[in-house]
Amino acid sequence: MWAAALLAAAVLALPRAAGARIVTDRRAPADAGARVTSDDPLAVAATLDLLAACLRAGMAVSTAAAGVAASAPAPLAAVLQRAADLLALGADAGQAWGDRPDDTDPHVRAFLRMARRSAASGAALAQGVEDLAVALRADAADAAGARAERASVLIAGPLGLCYLPAFLCLGIVPVVAGLAADVLRSGVL
Repeated sequence: MWAAALLAAAVLALPRAAGARIVTDRRAPADAGARVTSDDPLAVAATLDLLAACLRAGMAVSTAAAGVAASAPAPLAAVLQRAADLLALGADAGQAWGDRPDDTDPHVRAFLRMARRSAASGAALAQGVEDLAVALRADAADAAGARAERASVLIAGPLGLCYLPAFLCLGIVPVVAGLAADVLRSGVL
C-alpha cells in the first residue's frame, strides 16, 4: 500500500520537475550569450586565462582571439575581434594590436601594450597573457581589501557615537560619583 502511494507521488511530481528543466534549458542559451559590459577585472582576467590556454594548446593567435572574443567583456571583445580579423587578413601583429583612440579601459590598454611588446620581441604571447591575468587578480584582491578596510573605518564612527555616551553614563559616571561621595564623607575635602 505504501509503495503504491509513493509511486503515485513520484509519478505526479516527475513531470513538473522535467518540465522545469526543459524551460530552464530553453532559456540557458539566451543567457549564456550575454556579454559582460562592466570593467570587471576578474572577467578580464578570466578571458585572458582562456586566451592563454588556447595559445598554449597550439591555436593560431587570430583563431584564439576570435574564439575568446565571443565570451569576453565588451571592451576587450572589440579589441580581440579587431586583432583576430586583421591577423587573419595577414596584417602585421604590431598593427593588429595597435591602440585605438576610444580604448579607455586600463585593462585593455595593458593587454594591448603587452601584445605589442610580444609581437615586437618575439616572446610567447601566452606567458605574458597569463602574467597579466595574475596581476589583474592581485590588483582586484588589493582593491577589495582596501574597500573592506575603508568600510570598517566608516562603520566604527557611528558605533562609537552610539556606545560612547552609554559607556560614559553607565561606566564612568557611577564610578566617579561613588568616589566623590566617599571622598566627601571622609572629610578630606
